Order: sequence, then C-alpha cells, then structure tokens
Amino acid sequence: MCGRSSLTKSEKELEERFRSTFYSEDLEKYNPLPNYNVAPTHVMPVIADKDPEHFLPMRWGLIPFWAKDHRLGYKMINARVETITEKSAFKQAVVKRRCLIPMDGYYEWKKSASGKIPYRIQVTDQEIFSMAGVWENWKSPEGEWIQSYTIITQPSSSSIAEIHDRMPAILPRAVENDWLDVDLPVEDALSLIAPYPDELLRFYAVGNRVGKVSENDAQLIEPREEQGLLF
Repeated sequence: MCGRSSLTKSEKELEERFRSTFYSEDLEKYNPLPNYNVAPTHVMPVIADKDPEHFLPMRWGLIPFWAKDHRLGYKMINARVETITEKSAFKQAVVKRRCLIPMDGYYEWKKSASGKIPYRIQVTDQEIFSMAGVWENWKSPEGEWIQSYTIITQPSSSSIAEIHDRMPAILPRAVENDWLDVDLPVEDALSLIAPYPDELLRFYAVGNRVGKVSENDAQLIEPREEQGLLF
C-alpha cells in the first residue's frame, strides 16, 4: 500500500525533469509545493496520456466514472497490479487512461516492538521519480467534473519487504513514455512494472508527526535521529 508521499520540488524543477509545463490557470488548483506530506484527497500535479506536455491537477483517490458519490474515491488510492484489469473501478482506466504521478519520496510504516515506525523511501538514481497510475473523469450530481487518480502497487523489492510487503510501481525514466502510450496493449504496459532494483533504493526512519495529515513542513523528511527521537 502507498498512502502517504512527498513532493518537495518546485514547479520549475518538475518542468525541467519531465519537459512538461503547467497551465497558468492550474497553478493554484492543487496543494502548493513543496508538499512534505501528500495524502489522499490532495490535488497534485499529474502527467496524463491525453496531454503529456502539461501537468494536470488531479485528486488522489480515483472516483470511478460510475460512482454515485465522490466518497468512494477514499477507498481507491491504490490499485494492485495483479488485479487491476479485473476490478470494475480500474479495468477501463488502465486501458484508456494512464498517468505518471511525480514524487520524490513516499512513506511506509514498519511494525516494531515499540510500535509502528515511519520510513521515507526514495530512489537514488532520480531526484524526482514517477509512480505508475491510472486516472478517471467523474461528474458529480451537481454537474462538477473531477479528475482523480490511483497509484498502482506491486510486491515489494526485497529490501523494502522488511518494512512493508507492498510498494508503489516506480517507473524507470526510460519507460515513462511507454506507460503513457495507450496504443500499447495493456498486457505490454503492465509488463513495464517491476520491483525497483534494491541497489537503487534508499530509506530511513522519520518522526511520527508524518502520520498526521495536518503536519506539513521540512522537518518531516529529516531522519529520526536528527529529530531527537529514539527507536
């Protein structure tokens, strides 16, 4: 599961990394960057297949097109790669609507004798990486259109499995455009997803404040020891 992440880079850094730009009218539609504690329902910049040259603001937590209530999106923050083509909420989206979700880290909690300890996980070969996702358009009963996304998850790399048995589908840069290509058969697209190499993963314990959605500052990403906390 991936239920919390970070995107601490600026809009300019995102534009340089993905060679995409922001629509000026969209800059105020998502949670301002940097965001040290991205959580479900936050609106974040996403690159979608329909307009890969621009970032689009989308809400985390996919609302299926057939949903009667937006609250169903609270349960749709992740989609398992093993079953994504079977689930009614995702099976059309993975064929027709794929996206990249930029992040520079994500959080996972490890069980210990003293309780759950949060870890921040990054990749060492990319300052900003992309998680594979799918997105959806949903029209509310009041006529409002909401674009939302879910993050695809997979079994963890061996090093991350010590923390949690699932991890997000982090894509190598070389296959990002392939993932966005909806002309690529879904079976081939899903074959691009594989556990990120252990030698390219970095993780460290952080403080418990990250567990509170209301907390959002640079100290959240500092190592636990530097925050004066003991295991």
